[in-house]
Amino acid sequence: MSSVGFHEGERDVQHRAGVEAEAARLEGMLLPPRLDGGITRFLAERTLAVLTARDGTGRLWTSPLQGEAGFLDAHGTTLTVHTAPQEDDPLQNMPAGQEAGLLTIDFAIRRRVRVNGTLTAGGRHTLQIDADQAFGNCPSYIQQRTLTPAPDHPAAASGEASGDGLLTAGHERMIRQADTFFLGTTHPTRGTDTSHKGGNPGFVRVEDGVIWWPDYAGNNLFNSLGNIAVDPEAALLFVDFATGTLVQLSGVAQLEWVTPGSSGDDGGTGRRVRFHPQQIRTGRMPLRAQAVNFSPHNPELAA
Repeated sequence: MSSVGFHEGERDVQHRAGVEAEAARLEGMLLPPRLDGGITRFLAERTLAVLTARDGTGRLWTSPLQGEAGFLDAHGTTLTVHTAPQEDDPLQNMPAGQEAGLLTIDFAIRRRVRVNGTLTAGGRHTLQIDADQAFGNCPSYIQQRTLTPAPDHPAAASGEASGDGLLTAGHERMIRQADTFFLGTTHPTRGTDTSHKGGNPGFVRVEDGVIWWPDYAGNNLFNSLGNIAVDPEAALLFVDFATGTLVQLSGVAQLEWVTPGSSGDDGGTGRRVRFHPQQIRTGRMPLRAQAVNFSPHNPELAA
């Protein structure tokens, strides 16, 4: 795995979006990292992270990781995660030696950090990532909320799997009401990544079993869209923060270019992403957040 510069998918999307110069100024964010100083303290204070990796069959999933403050322990270029996916999560007992992307986020102050690299150790209680990339993202589209433990949460989540990729009415309702979700993508030689997507409730649509959303303006790196341009494999994680219910979807995604302002919501960028689910799992996580303060950067929804 190499992190020197942008890969071909990122460069292609940057070129089509006309932001090559803007992206070039941020290319240094992708240099090999040192997990120390402020980023180490930020990681140590978190109680939620989101991980994208492959299960034992090679299928890509995005899963939540929960723990008490300190469960993300960073030193040098190594991130030790003192927890693992819950019972019945598709990434429980995932094989080591693969690429993985981890994102952790502080909703209260609207700050997030991504750590991408190689999963060098996996187990039922501890994971270890040898970081190849580590960088923060802008606060745009992060809804402000405070996560608290759910005291009545069972010791293990009760997962329910659907191997046909068909969305139920409950899945569709939760997805359409979401203001936040997490997107996992991958590249054949440049590793795996987890990103955060946010907007006003209703920004994610479902039509004929296909999930789609407008691509809002961001930092112009196009890590996720660049990966999708090369490899369509993708995974989504939706969380109902009021109840702890989660929906995980594994499938394929495609980037759609349209004329800005054309019919359908493109977020003003001329880009949409369509996701075709192939496998779906439901479960619960032991964190809750009741109140929410929507980001002032969220675009208005378009018809």
